[in-house]
Amino acid sequence: MKNHHFLFLFILLALSACRTQNLLYMAPTDTRREMLLDSAFYFNADWEYRIRRDDKLSISVWGQDDLSVGSVYGIYNSNEVYGKWLMVDLKGEIEVPKIGTLHVVGKTIGEVKAALHDTLVKWLIRPIIDIKVLNKEITVMGEVRNPGIFGVDGDQNSLVQMLARAGGYEFYANLKLVKVLRQEGENVHVATIDLSDQGDYFSKNIQLHPGDLVIVPSKSYKEFDKRISVIIPLTNTVTAGSIILGLF
Repeated sequence: MKNHHFLFLFILLALSACRTQNLLYMAPTDTRREMLLDSAFYFNADWEYRIRRDDKLSISVWGQDDLSVGSVYGIYNSNEVYGKWLMVDLKGEIEVPKIGTLHVVGKTIGEVKAALHDTLVKWLIRPIIDIKVLNKEITVMGEVRNPGIFGVDGDQNSLVQMLARAGGYEFYANLKLVKVLRQEGENVHVATIDLSDQGDYFSKNIQLHPGDLVIVPSKSYKEFDKRISVIIPLTNTVTAGSIILGLF
């Protein structure tokens, strides 16, 4: 009986004395300031994606294969079959066939279409142009069933929508402290969302932009449960002690 008491006390002391670093674990906070939404995450129905350096663009001109790169108008999807695209360089420019250098960084898809149209209309009647950014993505990581990088086509994406694409939450998900990170230039904005309460749905289901990072942290007792699950089956005090020490 004494051995069992000793084992229990030994486990508690060992677990309380040692902490494992977990980048996806965030301690709870009582400060309201932490939960205030950064203005960078306010809903904007008119928000449009602006082209960035290192973006991969495909350009399609209907009936003009010699002017297209990765055309979506062909019989085959040349983006997937041949991997064709135009990379936005460090100067924010691309080289368009028969047109030359075009500055695109910071512009919307509509603005780039208009610039191409103004050039192509000089020798084409009513050119039909389509431009796609092939690397528009949102990353979801942490306590979700299928973490990963998810491609998005549109500009209007929501937090709940992306969590659903990641398969939903795992058992140990800390829904009180879901984090969304967004980089704008050199600044990184962080939103802390409490999804544990069903109320105020629209303010919590924030708008996500391509390039955002969503982190669903784990609850504080996840590591404790994992270690206890190893120790509980043991009945020998010495064996249990040696394994506990090996965990830290």
